[in-house]
Amino acid sequence: MKQVFSATYTLEDLPAVVKDWIALSSPFPSVYLIRGQMGAGKTTLIKELGKQLGVLQSVQSPTFSLVNEYQNEAGDIIYHFDLYRLKNVREALDIGIEEYLDSGHLCLIEWPEQAEDLWDFPHIEINISTQDEKHRHLTAIWHE
Repeated sequence: MKQVFSATYTLEDLPAVVKDWIALSSPFPSVYLIRGQMGAGKTTLIKELGKQLGVLQSVQSPTFSLVNEYQNEAGDIIYHFDLYRLKNVREALDIGIEEYLDSGHLCLIEWPEQAEDLWDFPHIEINISTQDEKHRHLTAIWHE
C-alpha cells in the first residue's frame, strides 16, 4: 500500500486537482474505491473526473439504480456504483458486481464499505474528508 496523491482543495480548485490526480495515477487501474462521509464530495469528484475523461452523459449518483454506465468520447465504458443502500456483500454479488469488476472497464465505487470483503485485488482507494465548509482533503492510496 502506498500513497499516490494528496491534496486539499475547494470546489473551484477541483478541476486542477483531478487533472493532477489523473496525471499521477496513470496508467489507471480499473477499480477506484471512493470513501467519505455523506456530503464530502464523492459524486462531485466523480462528475469532474467524468468531465475530464470525456464522458458524454450527465454523471449522476446512482443511489437508486446502484450502478450507472457512461461512455466517453473514445468509446470507453465507465461504471459508477453507489453501494450506500446495500446491507452486505451478498447484495453486491446479487447485482453482478464481480462481472463489472472483471470487465476491465473503469469502475468508480462510492460507499465501498458496504462490500468490504470484495476488495482483495489491486485498486486505488480515494478518501475524501471535510476540512471546513469550503475545503476538502483527498488522499489516493494504491493497494496492490
